[in-house]
Amino acid sequence: MVLPAFGALAKHGLLPDNWRLIGNGRGHQSDDEFREHVKTVLDKAKTGLSGRQWRGFASSLRFAGGGFSESDPGELADVVAEAKDDLGGGDDVQLVHYIALPPSTFESYTRALDAHGLAEGARVVYEKPFGTDSESFERLDELVLSIFPEERVFRIDHFLGKEATQQLHVLRFNNRLLEQVWNRYHVAAVQIDIPETLGVSNRAGFYDETGATLDMLVTHQLQVMAEVALEPPVDASPEALLEAREAVLKDFRPMSPDEAVLGQVEGYRDIDGVADDSQTDTFVAAKVWIDNDRWEGVPFLLRTGKQLKESHQHVTLVLRRPQTRGFGERPPRPETIAFSLAGNGTVAATVTAQRPGAPGDLVAGSLLLDLEDLPRAEPLPAYASLLRDVLAGDRALFTTATGLREAWRVAAPLLDNRPQVQPYAPGSWGPEAAREIAAPHGWLSQDSLDD
Repeated sequence: MVLPAFGALAKHGLLPDNWRLIGNGRGHQSDDEFREHVKTVLDKAKTGLSGRQWRGFASSLRFAGGGFSESDPGELADVVAEAKDDLGGGDDVQLVHYIALPPSTFESYTRALDAHGLAEGARVVYEKPFGTDSESFERLDELVLSIFPEERVFRIDHFLGKEATQQLHVLRFNNRLLEQVWNRYHVAAVQIDIPETLGVSNRAGFYDETGATLDMLVTHQLQVMAEVALEPPVDASPEALLEAREAVLKDFRPMSPDEAVLGQVEGYRDIDGVADDSQTDTFVAAKVWIDNDRWEGVPFLLRTGKQLKESHQHVTLVLRRPQTRGFGERPPRPETIAFSLAGNGTVAATVTAQRPGAPGDLVAGSLLLDLEDLPRAEPLPAYASLLRDVLAGDRALFTTATGLREAWRVAAPLLDNRPQVQPYAPGSWGPEAAREIAAPHGWLSQDSLDD
């Protein structure tokens, strides 16, 4: 996602006039070989750079091999120094480190940046997860903040960077119809459902250190849940939105292992790099509660997993039944307001209507808004939007230490007392027990596909 994001910024003219992108790895390759690799990635992602745009982009690419550690900087320090000289040197050159590595290496890589003089004045971006439990989070956070000031630390969450995710608060607070139902009096449950058809064979080494709970639920889904559940910010500024998101996280009740199901897709242990006895979860479904006046008694149902039947990214408000007497027999499925976080995003509301020509015959209908149809809609990919914010120093869409600390607090009981992983077949909806998590309504997007 990272290299295509740079390509998208280049296509939209959103990169600085003078910049360098330095790839870093253990192996050795020339700048031209690195450029060929990048071009292959951008072509596969269909970034759509013109020939002129690609030539300008390619001229800014460099590669530093030989690895990077506290004891040996490899070629990185020298290549960074050369890049700074190319850009004019001095304090005007902003250095950004993007650390897309397994979380177990974050501490050693951070120390290496400090040891080789690459931390001072730099910004640093950490891929998720930032820590693998509460203890490792605190240790990593203490180390990072001993080297970098908080305002230069960017803990990336590409779900918060999605423009469709940001639409949640925009639509809620700018439309009275939505604003009025956004509470426990009208909402029976909230589902945050992110199943994936993809496997992990191309990144098994990373994934086996994390699993679905760390890779998605702690890092992404709890943050999206906070975006859904937050109280009205004091104003429309990005800082106020971040403060509101962090405030509601403090009201999240710690998760109960009895209200969670972990699964592992059959064949996962056969993947190269995965232990024969691995207990890593490739699926998680959990129920989370919020102890405040707005959401008291409303379950937030979170589900994600690999190699499932369908890929989608839905936030669904399940509405309570109307209190008035109905005119006919209502369909069994409840009314919903569903937000798709994929692509540009969509908003869909189900309604009950009378079938024309058949008095008393009630059927479910749908109202749909595709945000792609809005005038001059040209959204950036989530990573491109976040990288643009890193270059500008804007941290509004990044998780802070406070927000992540609360997320780890919420997840701690589940991580400390993990249920046994249950096997599930590839192409299924995960362990059958996960259906009970979403009772009585069931996973609505799953049930509609199964019908």
